[in-house]
Amino acid sequence: MSGMARTDAPSRTDVTRALEHLASALRDTTLTLPTPLATEAERVRIQLLEQLEDYVLPRLGQMEAPLLMVVGGSTGAGKSTLVNSLVGEDVTASGVLRPTTRAPVLACHPDDLPWFADDRILPSFPRTSGGSAGAGGLQLVPTERLPQGIALLDAPDIDSVVETNRVLATQLLGAADSWLFVTTAARYADAVPWDLLEAARERGTTLSLVLDRVPVDAADDIRDHLVTMLDERGLADTPVLVVPEVQLEDGRLPAGALGPVRAWLDDLAADAHAREGVVERTLAGALRSIPGRVTVVHDAITEQDRLRAELATQVERAYATALAAVDETVRSGALLRGEVLARWHDVIGTGDLMQALESRIGRFRDRVRAFVSGTAPAESELKAAVVTGVDAVVISAADAAAERAADAWRATAAGRSLLDHGRRLDAASPGLVARIADEVRAWQGEVLELVREEGAGKRATARLASFGINATGLTVMIAVFASTGGLTGAEVVVAGGTSAVGQKVLEAVFGDQAVRTLAERARVRLMERVGSIMDTEAERFAAVLDAVVPPSVASPALAAASAELAATR
Repeated sequence: MSGMARTDAPSRTDVTRALEHLASALRDTTLTLPTPLATEAERVRIQLLEQLEDYVLPRLGQMEAPLLMVVGGSTGAGKSTLVNSLVGEDVTASGVLRPTTRAPVLACHPDDLPWFADDRILPSFPRTSGGSAGAGGLQLVPTERLPQGIALLDAPDIDSVVETNRVLATQLLGAADSWLFVTTAARYADAVPWDLLEAARERGTTLSLVLDRVPVDAADDIRDHLVTMLDERGLADTPVLVVPEVQLEDGRLPAGALGPVRAWLDDLAADAHAREGVVERTLAGALRSIPGRVTVVHDAITEQDRLRAELATQVERAYATALAAVDETVRSGALLRGEVLARWHDVIGTGDLMQALESRIGRFRDRVRAFVSGTAPAESELKAAVVTGVDAVVISAADAAAERAADAWRATAAGRSLLDHGRRLDAASPGLVARIADEVRAWQGEVLELVREEGAGKRATARLASFGINATGLTVMIAVFASTGGLTGAEVVVAGGTSAVGQKVLEAVFGDQAVRTLAERARVRLMERVGSIMDTEAERFAAVLDAVVPPSVASPALAAASAELAATR
């Protein structure tokens, strides 16, 4: 982004605003499902957010601030020795004191100290000046030994055995205007440093390399090989500063060995235009790298959203299947097995009653009236049997749905991670039995209201009064279940008689037209209540899904921020 220092204020304001929106979208992004893209995308998201907050936005706000050069390298490469040698005092731990979790050290000329004393860069690091900072802090060391205009920040080892140090090193390198990378003649071909150097190239970070502990008699060959490796990796312009293998003096490099690095640093400090160029190149490189890194995060969010939808769909299918199974059981006549059929048989008798009904409907009416008024326990027993029958069917279906949904989730790493976060989901909820009983009893009351509505204001009123609301309502309930489908042998005979008796009773009360719809309306009302029960059961899965993977707003936010940033380029 050449000319950034001379960019007019409105343009820089627009870029800053777009980057702030992008940072906000990245902060709001969660990649909690263990999907194929999530691990890398989360690493990219954190590093991009840290670079925006620690470097890009602060640098855009103060282009005139001193150049911040982060000194990085592998364990034992000698970077702390190099920093201590340049500063002229032991400001950073080295040798046997490492590896430890420690605070980074920022050394600068005293006149440059105000630029780093506030939270302009690395805002999450509390500052300490004049003494060691604790873990998580930043130690500021003012020294006349460093030229004005350049600050050195000693980062932990990039390959430290302490994970906190590795993470911190990466964060600090992301906050740099330039990297001063230290390696050795024995380790310059190691994989870990090269991974980081290539990351610097991808981000456009200005890079210089110190080749330390180089045997004098092999210096040219080693340097030439390193330069060739840099060229092959697109880093041909990287300055290589050679430090010979020498005996340290009080733990520091003697002036002669330090000379190439000291001269290079002093030349850069003396050339304001060169420092400005370093800052502009690094800032421009960081801005160029943003769209690609945002794409990595955006693709992972899309994958998370797709998988979230799939997991939700699996639950919906499981409970839709359960609801359909209940409906099929209701339609099939299977609910007339066992207790319900026995209690209904107690009320209406068998085929003999059918013959009586066909010749003398009054006899059936008398029996029904006696059933309601004189044998209330029979009515209660039939109602209870209906509740128990529906109860068993719905619980069985809900258990099967829960197990089916949990199995579907368990088949993927993402689903398994969700099951680990929630209470047991592979069975119906503990309170389901009581709720079903309440819903079926409420449905029974609803059926009675349907009977009243159907009989109100019609000729059926007198006949309804003759048979009774409860008796007719119970007949409607039985009619909901009285299909011969799914029954065998003697059950078919009894259920067939049951269906015919119910039909005759309802026709006697309401006539042909009403009979065709009344039982269906009652069935629909029952299934609506069962559907509500299944929805509540499914919500247990949805609650876990929403808690761990809330519906994403990050994808459109990232897209909008990226478009806004692109419009400023």
